[in-house]
Amino acid sequence: MYSHLVITFSKEVAAAIAAKKPIVALESTIISHGLPRPRNLAVAREVEEIIRAAGAVPATIAILDGKIHAGLESDQLERIANEDGVVKASTRDLAVLAATKKSAATTVAATAHIAAMAGISVFATGGLGGVHRGDGFDESADLRGLSLTPIVIVCAGVKSILNVEATLERLETLAVPVLGYKTNKFPGFYLTESGFEIEHRVDSPAEIAAIWNQRAEVNTEGSAVVVTNPVKVQLEKGLHDRLLEGGMAEAARNHITGKAVTPFLLEYFHRVSEGKSLDVNVEIIKANSQLAAEIALAL
Repeated sequence: MYSHLVITFSKEVAAAIAAKKPIVALESTIISHGLPRPRNLAVAREVEEIIRAAGAVPATIAILDGKIHAGLESDQLERIANEDGVVKASTRDLAVLAATKKSAATTVAATAHIAAMAGISVFATGGLGGVHRGDGFDESADLRGLSLTPIVIVCAGVKSILNVEATLERLETLAVPVLGYKTNKFPGFYLTESGFEIEHRVDSPAEIAAIWNQRAEVNTEGSAVVVTNPVKVQLEKGLHDRLLEGGMAEAARNHITGKAVTPFLLEYFHRVSEGKSLDVNVEIIKANSQLAAEIALAL
């Protein structure tokens, strides 16, 4: 179904594939658009080390000069973190970027797609995209992408700037299973709980691996399995709600729409909270990478 021919692997990831070692895919949009410089590069490297320390191999995914990369060498990671003009790429953009030889950071949808192409089964991210708030219909390509991509994705729910209830309804419609890691409460990214329930709870990486392996037996192996891992120390709820209200109002005043909304609101949260939301964001991706590595080992 998939070909490795269009993917350039880092030396570390190529060796891991050859040796059949567990690999964890990482998105690059969080590096280029989710975290401010220079902390973005430091966090990207720290997350990779967390995965290595757990016994797995990190594969940060990005597009450089039109080429798909699974695993970045040190200088390539620096490019994604520091180059101006690095765009966000979803799956629909991959052919365009390849033809025009441009560079881009990959969203959840694009990262999951490329990871599946590369034969990588586990992916760690911060929060999923989803259905946006407001009257107009604006839905992230992440949702449809996950319905079509066989991968275990570890996240802290969907970003709390989104319409969580509508997003959960869409995931149900798209037949994407959602598991709560040691919880029956759906996380709210910056918040431990979003106010919505999860039907299925798992308490160990081994349970997640068993569910993943069982899918072939019941012919449901075509979609992702979403594992939600709530943040341990959440952003103070009152502060979160004030930031959300203020950020949405400022986005409306500035006519921010489409895929520009999420990075705009994340930057607003970071700036107005004086870094408090950034600290939570960093802890989310670190914890999710640790759990993803444990799941990769269990698989």
